[in-house]
Amino acid sequence: LTNQTQQASFMSDLDVQLPSAFEENAEDSSAGAGSKEYVHVRSQQRNGRKSLTTVQGLKKDYSYNKILKDLKKEFCCNGTVVQDPELGQVIQLQGDQRKNVATFLVQAGIAKKESIKIHGF
Repeated sequence: LTNQTQQASFMSDLDVQLPSAFEENAEDSSAGAGSKEYVHVRSQQRNGRKSLTTVQGLKKDYSYNKILKDLKKEFCCNGTVVQDPELGQVIQLQGDQRKNVATFLVQAGIAKKESIKIHGF
């Protein structure tokens, strides 16, 4: 029950930050032209047991800083938004948070489960 109340609390925060109009636009854009835009969630090894989780491919409409703030608060880790010349904006989080990030993006309505690719499993 406590886990459900925590999920409800971060979901209410996201409802304020992400208007429902984005969800409708996401459905329309994915239906056309047959090309799917994937959200890539990867884990990179650092020194020793340290690792880094990167999230790329989110829609440009979303505020990356607000998503990052909620991810950091939910998973008790630090992170940043990095501007890459080829990939655009990429969210980086400390630790291996691949499964957590995938479930968070689905529950928040930012991405659909089919459009998330988790690399490294």
